[in-house]
Amino acid sequence: MNASPRAHLGTSDSKKLGVAWLGLCLALTVHVFDESSTGFLAVYNPTVVALRQKLGFWPMPTFEFRDWLTGLIVAIIALLALSPFAFRRARWIRPLFYILAVLMLLNGISHTVATIFGRTVSTVHFPRPAPGFYSSPLLLIASIYALWQLRRTA
Repeated sequence: MNASPRAHLGTSDSKKLGVAWLGLCLALTVHVFDESSTGFLAVYNPTVVALRQKLGFWPMPTFEFRDWLTGLIVAIIALLALSPFAFRRARWIRPLFYILAVLMLLNGISHTVATIFGRTVSTVHFPRPAPGFYSSPLLLIASIYALWQLRRTA
């Protein structure tokens, strides 16, 4: 008899959690392509600079395109390499998965809100839609599905 608290969850549940992980990773991949092809850094970097000037400190760095894209590609490859652990429902991956899902949910929301207002801060305006907006619905759907699967398989 298995006394594990996860014993009631079947292989179907493991598969769904793994699929949610892969879906979020792939949505992030599409989103990075969207951002890189629509001039995201031309909005992001001035926003960071403006926030630093206004607040005196802002924890986000500015980026050169090559470094930004390379870092994101490496991060996505690392996340994809963790997929087997998501499919096995490794306990330690759950907090990472929650953090990633919430960050991507906020990321998708921020691109949508920026598109609605046509700016990020008062000094950084851009023609609508915001860079990265086209993939935001996919990012939102993948994030919500991931959070739902995490909750369901807790």
